[in-house]
Amino acid sequence: MPATETITPQTAAEWIRTGKAVLIDVREPDEFRAEHIALAVSMPLSSVSGLLDGLPDDRPVIFQCQKGGRGAAACDIASMGRGNRPVYNLAGGIEAWKGAGLPVAGGVSAASTGIPIFRQVQIVVGTLVLLATLAGFAGYPAGFGVAGLAGTMLAIAGLSGWCGLAMLLQRMPWNAPRRLSPRAA
Repeated sequence: MPATETITPQTAAEWIRTGKAVLIDVREPDEFRAEHIALAVSMPLSSVSGLLDGLPDDRPVIFQCQKGGRGAAACDIASMGRGNRPVYNLAGGIEAWKGAGLPVAGGVSAASTGIPIFRQVQIVVGTLVLLATLAGFAGYPAGFGVAGLAGTMLAIAGLSGWCGLAMLLQRMPWNAPRRLSPRAA
């Protein structure tokens, strides 16, 4: 498999501005809603392989995430797909983009969006592992099995990019999109 080619934020900005390339944001929908690069298309990493056929063959595709890891994974997936389109990973992701002084859309503060889904997953799974381990030490050996299962599922979510708990948490009332009342608008 070829090494992932990276592109600087400045070069990516020029290519996107002139229509020479397509920018795909592979972060999760809540991350994209909070802030994203203008003209980016949201395509979470878990859905990249199923949506490759919809990507243009006539222009390079730049994948982008928060810091570059998921973007590199998307490049690997796209390289294994059909077509000969060039793919690039935005070096440093949206963090490097902002560090270069380039604009982002959204920019909603963390306080107004609540706790990000992946932190909620970490809180739930961490608490489950802690309680299950304590139950194991308290004489309930099944607790160790529950802790091991939770750790295994978390590892699978990290490797595959698919997390059922995150999908469940996104449907919870506290994660519902906030709407402005007519008086606040």
